[in-house]
Amino acid sequence: MRRSVAPILGELIAFRRDLHRHPELSTKEFRTTDRIVEVLADAGLAPVRLDGTGAYVDIGEGPLRLALRADIDALPVLEETNLGYASVNTGITHACGHDIHTTVMVGVAQILAAFAAAGELGGRVRVIFQPAEEVMPGGALGVIKQGVLEGVPRILALHCDPRIDVGQVGTRIGAITSASDTVRIELTGRGGHTSRPHLTEDLVFALAEIAVSVPAVLSRRIDVRSGVSVVWGQMHAGSAPNAIPGHGFMSGTMRCLDAEAWYAAGELLDDVVRQVAAPFGVDVTLEHTRGVPPVINTDAETSLIEAAARAELGEDAIVLAPQSMGGEDFAWMTQAVPGALMRLGTRTPGGETYDLHRGDYNPDELAISTGVAVMAAAAVRAARGLRH
Repeated sequence: MRRSVAPILGELIAFRRDLHRHPELSTKEFRTTDRIVEVLADAGLAPVRLDGTGAYVDIGEGPLRLALRADIDALPVLEETNLGYASVNTGITHACGHDIHTTVMVGVAQILAAFAAAGELGGRVRVIFQPAEEVMPGGALGVIKQGVLEGVPRILALHCDPRIDVGQVGTRIGAITSASDTVRIELTGRGGHTSRPHLTEDLVFALAEIAVSVPAVLSRRIDVRSGVSVVWGQMHAGSAPNAIPGHGFMSGTMRCLDAEAWYAAGELLDDVVRQVAAPFGVDVTLEHTRGVPPVINTDAETSLIEAAARAELGEDAIVLAPQSMGGEDFAWMTQAVPGALMRLGTRTPGGETYDLHRGDYNPDELAISTGVAVMAAAAVRAARGLRH
């Protein structure tokens, strides 16, 4: 398969640089969608535009054997790479590697089109270019609502990983990403002088107690193996050191590696917050916004990726991917059909280790070749009816 990638690698890198230079935010990926459709049409394919932004394309004939998904949106982050093809849209950049994801799947579609034209594919593969991954609860829900997964028996995706070297891929059976919700708690009460707290409803003390006790209580009410984690990112109350305020708020995230525990923790959260706050007499308003469930990689689909990676890259190229507490809306798709997410190494061997969502993230573009080879090989295996 890598021999099939080599002749088009230069074109794919140029395509990726064009996307990188013109990043677009979630639900605004109009130019990105146009470019995807244009390149697929040039390959003799018939892409279908989704409502708003995004597209999908079917390759081959017969029953659907597999779907592949790429996310296409960028982030509201200022680029700091100083590359010759750096973003021209100030304050927006592909700091999460979605330009790599999109380019890989465009390359896969081109290779599969050649296989289909030669009568060597054996079945039908759907490649999905999904918008709005970076906003919760994610554009995957809109894709599903439009029926794009109807008839799809299994699905694969990949995500850049700057901790893994180019030429390697990371896999893991089970939860590979976390559920991710946002939580905002507002307290109101009777304020007053700090010398007479007994005449007030001390919501600053209440906020502090909630910040410490709610994560602790949840960790005792939910199986610890599920990895429930509540972390606060904001807390604000008051404007003077000697005055207890009448209003304050805090917000943060709740993450979890187990789907059932995710639902259970959500049911408990309101009661736990109110029980902790009750002794202080404050009024509580809780906003719990569901984000995404965890991505659960199934055995067979992970084995499909590993078989393809083993054939294309060798046994040593497969590493165990660490679980991430980050959220990923591909999880909605893996709740609908069996699937797996692969980590694509983007670190230059011996080079700098970047992090995602940083303005200086600069993935090694040779990762495109690795991603195309593995995903195309997996698709061909699935199209020919091989389980792995």
